[in-house]
Formats: sequence, C-alpha cells, structure tokens
Amino acid sequence: MATTFSFSSSAYLVRCSSMRENHDQRKQQLNGSIRINGTSRSPIKVDSISQAAEAVISVSKNGLRQNIPTKKQLVDPNRQGLMVEGGVGYRQTLVIRSYEVGPDKTATLDSILNLLQETALNHVWMSGLLSDGFGATHGMMRNNLIWVVSRMQLLVDYYPIWGEVVEIDTWVGASGKNGMRRDWLIRSQATGGIFARATSTWVTMNRTTRRLSKIPDEVRDELSPWFIEKQAITEDTHEKIVKLNKEAKYMISDLKPKRSDLDMNQHVNNVKYVKWMLETIPDRILESHQLSGITLEYRRECGSSDIVQSLCDPEEDEILNDVEKRDYSSNLFNLASEIIKGGGLLGCLEQRPLKFTHLLQAKGEKQDQEIVRGRTVWKRKLPSMPFSPQ
Repeated sequence: MATTFSFSSSAYLVRCSSMRENHDQRKQQLNGSIRINGTSRSPIKVDSISQAAEAVISVSKNGLRQNIPTKKQLVDPNRQGLMVEGGVGYRQTLVIRSYEVGPDKTATLDSILNLLQETALNHVWMSGLLSDGFGATHGMMRNNLIWVVSRMQLLVDYYPIWGEVVEIDTWVGASGKNGMRRDWLIRSQATGGIFARATSTWVTMNRTTRRLSKIPDEVRDELSPWFIEKQAITEDTHEKIVKLNKEAKYMISDLKPKRSDLDMNQHVNNVKYVKWMLETIPDRILESHQLSGITLEYRRECGSSDIVQSLCDPEEDEILNDVEKRDYSSNLFNLASEIIKGGGLLGCLEQRPLKFTHLLQAKGEKQDQEIVRGRTVWKRKLPSMPFSPQ
C-alpha cells in the first residue's frame, strides 16, 4: 500500500510543478473542505505542495479512501451492483474489457476467475461484514482467521466477447460443519442466456500458524443469515481426482512465483495456479478446443519461495475404451446414430470432450508436496452464443 501512495504523491508533485501558474488555485482548493465518496470531511490546511502530498497519505492511512461500509448496502452505483435474493445475494453488471479477452476476442479463463473473485469480495463489501482483511469478516479478524478455498468447479457453455455486458450473481451457503459454499452464475444481460456456472468451498485458516481452523460460533453467527439453499451446479458429484506421478505425459518444472502473483494474504493467488496448469496443454488442443470445465482441489498454499512443477496427463484412452466397452446388442441403434451425426467413428470421437488430469506440486528435498489437483474438460470450439433468453 505504501508503494501505491508514494507513487501517487510523486506523480501529483511532478504534475503540479509543471503547472506553477495554477499553484494558488490548487492551494485554495486544498484548504477547503474535501469530499470522499460523497461525504464532506473537515478542511485540510496546507502551505505547500509537499504538505498536500502528506495530506493525501494521511487520509489514506486513516482508511478514508476505502470507506468500507459498516452497515448493509442494497445498491452500489460505483460497482454497478445490487443485493438480490431477498437482500442476501449479490448481482453485479459489468462490461468485458479489451484486456480481459484473448486473440479470439472472447474472455479468457483467468479473466473469468478474476471476475468471480471480485464479485465475491464486493458481496462481502456490500454486506457490512467486511473488516480490513481479504474478504474476512469482523469476527474472523478478531480470531486471526483468513479464508482459503479448498475446492472449486467451473462449467463454461459460452465465453462472453469483448464489449459484451454480463451479469454475475453470487451467493453463499453452508458446506458441512466447517465450510462455506459460494456459487456464481454468469449470464448475458441482453439475452439472459447462461455463460457459465461455478461453485466453491471455503474454509478458515489461522493467519499466523497457517493451519486450518474450525469456524468459531461468532463467525458462524455472522455468516448464517446470508446462507441460501441454492446451487449453481447441482450435478457436481465430487468425483475424486487421482494423483499424478512423474510418469505424466506433459510436465513443466522450475516454475517460480513472482511478487505480482501474491495476494493480500501473502500466498499465490488461485488464478495463477490455473495458468500454470494450462501451460501444459498441447498447442494443438488449444487451437481446436476450448475449456468447458475445470475442477480444482487445493491441498496446501504456495508461497513466494516455492519452486513448482506442473504435471498433466490426458485421458484420451478412456474415451476410446468407453466406445469399445459399449453393449452393442442393446445400444447399437444409439451408437449408429451417434456415428452418423458425428461424421463417422473418428468424427464421433472428435465430438467427445477431451479430459486432462493435472497436478501442481512444490519440489522439496525429501518429497514433493501437493499444492493443487485438477481436472480440465475441453470441447471443440463453438461459434458465438446463439441462444435466446432462458
């Protein structure tokens, strides 16, 4: 935070020094009252530009620039957000920007994951429960706890394109005795058609010991009024992801986190994990297919000093075996129809999704430690979203 304020102050000084004729006018403005998020604050008296810069830093340190709500807010015009689902769910409207799309002008997977994280945090912001932690409530801060994601699943039917207006709904619910579930639904504002669905499970970790912790009653009492009995992905069966070994077909070693990869909890952001996983997917797959599903099981956090290895193994053989093991006596008609529609046996197989198993592990002297297990599903690239509202 200090670096950000220092940069802003320096830029302010340079700009002012090149516009000395406006110095007196700026001085008068600074000596008057200021408004932060629409709220009038006490006048700040300054005698020089340097004192003005110090005033900016002082205001920032006092937390006035953030102005985190202490009570529940129903509408947030700054973020184009509002409370839904009887005031406990959250909906945000946004536009897909140019730096969030890839060469095909559709939103990238990491952009979508970042938007999921942003809307989740904005939901907590609007609730009035947010303390000064990364999505942590007041009770969590008093108990020295932070949130960590233990599992996440994302299913994508279509990717929004550059300039498209989308709506993202998010809500929370209970997950067992010591977890919280958060779901998302991404839709087109124009048609109402569904782009993607996602679900995740979160647990609490002690900020100091970095060990998982039970959710205290104080925190549970904060969260439970916001729980909704609704799931974005109802067919999720929690199928276990097998652990890969060194015999995996694709592998990238010596991946090192950068400082820009760390989040406010000082560990590698989960979006970076996905980027490392996808680096192992062959180019021929990326050119002809798009990711339609990803499941992640988080085992441990990754720190700035870890050296990471990304493993990937395809499951094409399982697709072939699935066709060969069919009971042709009872399913011959269905198989023949599928082959005809798919343009022959090879065409039939091409239409089937490709699956890959992934593993990120930290390389250690004694043994490699799992960071994340994953599974990705890839389908042939589709044209732009063709459907009407649902």
